[in-house]
Amino acid sequence: MVSGSDTLTPSRESSDDLALHPLNVLRIQAVKISKNAVASIEYTLTDDGGTVIDTSDGGTPLAYIHGIGNLIPGLEKELEGKAAGDELKVHLAPTDGYGERDDGMVQSVSRDQMPEGVDIEVGMQLQAESDQGMHVVTVISVQDDEIQLDANHPLAGVPLNFDVKVVEVRDATAEELEHGHVHGADGHEDHEDHDH
Repeated sequence: MVSGSDTLTPSRESSDDLALHPLNVLRIQAVKISKNAVASIEYTLTDDGGTVIDTSDGGTPLAYIHGIGNLIPGLEKELEGKAAGDELKVHLAPTDGYGERDDGMVQSVSRDQMPEGVDIEVGMQLQAESDQGMHVVTVISVQDDEIQLDANHPLAGVPLNFDVKVVEVRDATAEELEHGHVHGADGHEDHEDHDH
């Protein structure tokens, strides 16, 4: 009798005698996304109105190290335990994405605090330094000598919808873990920063 985990395969011990022998089959399990795994995903990000905010379509899949804060928390949580070939749709409330908007992160500064020789326009993003380090701020208003800056992430307060396909999962190398990001085929030259 052959157990359920065995497969029968013909053995050609002699040309006249065809016998069936059990063959133990190795069960190979797919690597699943877990802490310190490198996952490559294809994705499309939309708002609740269906407007595409970002996508990897037509480009390279996004590769990241799972569990070290390289993705927004809600998406990372939903990808935990998934394997190559898995597809999922994820709806995230702002608290699981880029957070709620904080009006306290909007401030007015005088034009003379802006970089010299730069024509400041609404929508422009600048780097600002504070006690907490460097931050990206968005110009939201320009009035004579007063500039209003918003330090909220542009997607703060926005519900997010991800359509994701897991392309590949592997263990991160020691060097990748040390550096905190995935290295491409040729090292750092292939590395691209993504906000997701």
